[in-house]
Amino acid sequence: MGFTFLKKLPTPAEIRNQYPIDTAIQELKSKRDQEIRDVFTGKSDKFLAIIGPCSADNEDAVCDYLLRLRKVQEKIEDKVLIIPRVYTNKPRTTGEGYKGMVHQPDPEKAPDMLAGLIAIRKMHIHAIQESGFTCADEMLYPENYRYLSDILSYVAVGARSVEDQQHRLTVSGMDVPAGMKNPTSGNYSVMLNSVVAAQGSHRFIYRSWEVETAGNPLAHTILRGAVNKHGEAIPNYHYEDLRLLWEKYQEKNLQNPAVIVDTNHSNSNKQYEQQVRIAKEVLHSRMVDPELHKLVKGFMIESYIEPGSQKIGGTHIYGKSITDPCLGWEESEKLLYTIAEMC
Repeated sequence: MGFTFLKKLPTPAEIRNQYPIDTAIQELKSKRDQEIRDVFTGKSDKFLAIIGPCSADNEDAVCDYLLRLRKVQEKIEDKVLIIPRVYTNKPRTTGEGYKGMVHQPDPEKAPDMLAGLIAIRKMHIHAIQESGFTCADEMLYPENYRYLSDILSYVAVGARSVEDQQHRLTVSGMDVPAGMKNPTSGNYSVMLNSVVAAQGSHRFIYRSWEVETAGNPLAHTILRGAVNKHGEAIPNYHYEDLRLLWEKYQEKNLQNPAVIVDTNHSNSNKQYEQQVRIAKEVLHSRMVDPELHKLVKGFMIESYIEPGSQKIGGTHIYGKSITDPCLGWEESEKLLYTIAEMC
């Protein structure tokens, strides 16, 4: 057989019972969830900053970074609502390389999925306790969602996953906002169809159960740029791209039309320092067009303590990405204040 079954893993209920959250975290999540929900439903005019490292590879550095975000949040809370990215799954184009803490709690050691499931839950809980933020994570594996579903306030579905039916149907059972990225081709119809599916009610098989979902009215789009047949990055954050998305939304009977603009990936051609310029352009488009002001709800920004990225192995620089390059803290802090000023 092509599979070697190494060990049977605990169920989400077992892990959650072993590493429970207290009443204080439950109440904080409820409050945060409502604040974020209000942005997507239009009750709040706050702008979302979903910001953090490409992958959360080190708990100490992640919590350090979140404490820095907390200090900024207190100064801009009337305009901007920060949702830290604590991404514990890393999709890989070729399947090679670091796949996130859920695979490797220690990037220098061999994969250990049981240790990874425990590590990501403990890190998310620690992050909440330290910073007062409930966070965002990417749903790379739909069957793993319930290991963290009681502590996440935002979920992203990546460009390579958004066409997958199980991802779409799993989102339909969530009660938090879920962003559906455009596929790597950039096709708007595929992205919007994923939102249609996620907002609908479904019956399907999930973790060996027949389940039925109510639909997620907070499912929305994320523009992250595209890649053409020559492998060239094609951005989709310009005014004309946003207007096209607005028009496409009008053709669909969708609840709470919204888009988050990813300032990195193919929008920046992974030139991470361009995220500042891209954010300013989108904010200007939003300022001059009332319909885009309603549609564009926030940014997804890749940011960490140190700018750029580094390879795994050798001398490790604290707070520097080991996957995609990120803005450093100094530029990130300035950008957050700029966002608050322009909103």
